[in-house]
Amino acid sequence: MEQATKLKTGLVWRRYLPPLNWLARYQPIWLAGDFVAGVTLAAYAIPVALAYATLAGLPPQVGIYGYLLGGLGYALLGSSRQLAIGPTSAISLMVAGTVAEMAGGDAARYAAIASLAGFTVALLCLLSWLLRLSILVRLISDSILVGFKAGAGLTIIMTQLPSLLGVSGGGHNFFERAVLLVGELGDVQFLVLAIGLIAIAMLFAGERVFPGRPVALAVVVLAIIVASVFGLPALGWPTLRLRDVDGIFPLAAGCLLLAYIEGVSAARSFATKYGYELDARQEFLGLGAANLAAALGHGYPVAGGLSQSAVNDKAGARSPLALVFASLTLAVALLFLTGFLQNLPKAVLAAVVFTAVIGLVDIRALSRMWRISKPDFYAAAIALAAVLLLGILQGILLAAAASVLILLGRASQPHVAFLGRIPGTTSYSDLARHPENEQLPHVIVFRPEASLLYVNAEFVSQTVLERLTSVGKASIRTIVCDLSASPYMDLAGSRMLRLLYTELAASGIALRILGARGRVRDLLRADGLGDVVSDRGTELKTVIGSSA
Repeated sequence: MEQATKLKTGLVWRRYLPPLNWLARYQPIWLAGDFVAGVTLAAYAIPVALAYATLAGLPPQVGIYGYLLGGLGYALLGSSRQLAIGPTSAISLMVAGTVAEMAGGDAARYAAIASLAGFTVALLCLLSWLLRLSILVRLISDSILVGFKAGAGLTIIMTQLPSLLGVSGGGHNFFERAVLLVGELGDVQFLVLAIGLIAIAMLFAGERVFPGRPVALAVVVLAIIVASVFGLPALGWPTLRLRDVDGIFPLAAGCLLLAYIEGVSAARSFATKYGYELDARQEFLGLGAANLAAALGHGYPVAGGLSQSAVNDKAGARSPLALVFASLTLAVALLFLTGFLQNLPKAVLAAVVFTAVIGLVDIRALSRMWRISKPDFYAAAIALAAVLLLGILQGILLAAAASVLILLGRASQPHVAFLGRIPGTTSYSDLARHPENEQLPHVIVFRPEASLLYVNAEFVSQTVLERLTSVGKASIRTIVCDLSASPYMDLAGSRMLRLLYTELAASGIALRILGARGRVRDLLRADGLGDVVSDRGTELKTVIGSSA
């Protein structure tokens, strides 16, 4: 008994502390890849973090603290092996557009509110985990992810093109940035462009010549020269309380929504790529730990981003240990190697990002959807267009809503198979698929190939009655409803069958129901259709034989 209790306790700890799982299966050969990925991610993170913190209206070093501490927090509780955590452009813009008014021009209060927002995001993550809100991510289908990644990849590439060309850029979405970029082509700095193109060429060539080697790190190291001085963050709780700041919860909720959807969408793509399972609920704890750690370092909300995760993956990350190495590298760099951190050319950084995210635009997957499943292609296309037009958060939300509408549209008009006898047998199949099947005399057998719900019950009834009219009521004695392909039914589905039974009885036609599963059968009998529901195991040939 005691041993069983210990075993159960150990399983619980393994479930909620992912490092206990991946460390137990860790292979020594992964260590080099994780180390190189961590160092590469740190080199990537420094200029990006400085830029995003400035964009958020905060001291530049705050962005570095977000990567350093957020990565450690996520490595402790997150379930993705490649997702990289840090400040993102969208959250930075959200902070800049919200906190300024809340701070009233006080720079110290501004920083304190931004830090409190990170702490509040952590609190909301814990609540979301307790309430099991990860079910919301199921609204994002794999087809949407293909479009989302393509749109996000193109958006990220467009944000990096100004750095490659040496122009200022700007704009709020892909198309605005493209228009502004075209207007600035006359101001291109050709030296910057040359540096960027050389870096891209080196990255692509290095991948071909030295596959699996730290080419990106080598290119970044070659590009780094002298820098400014920063120190490590002093840890501490937020100086403000939640009740001190009106509007902190809406800000934190917006950051959480943005961080969770973008982070889980990115993490799912890497989990699919490497064949492991992502725990969407556990991601709340990972994201919460990351934001709590960042807030303790007086940073602002952090999230898992596509670009830094792509860099992390491309550099060889195989476990969250890469985030630990990245944090350690950032700490060492901030303390001892600050002379090498200042003038990393933006064109080289843009080249690294460009080559990292170009693979997100999966034209082959989109063309395959077009050939195989048009609805999935439309969902992906909506996601791509929405991300390009509206940005990542609004785009993925719109795509998820469109996916639900497409799903409801498909569910509202399920295929209703009318069955005929396979020649020379006592088996039956769909006449539409097998027109050579024999028509059944005096009997119509239909099989709804979906659960009978409020969204499709009327369509199924209408389809059956239209079939009855086309065949001729006078020639039909019995209509058989085969529910073997309907695993679930709600009251609307049961009411539809009861009304159909009443309408058919008025014309002297009997209704028989067979193949209903346990709960469906119970519902039908409770709704007054017990006399027409066949017992479990009753075969179609038996019902047809008794109706002939």
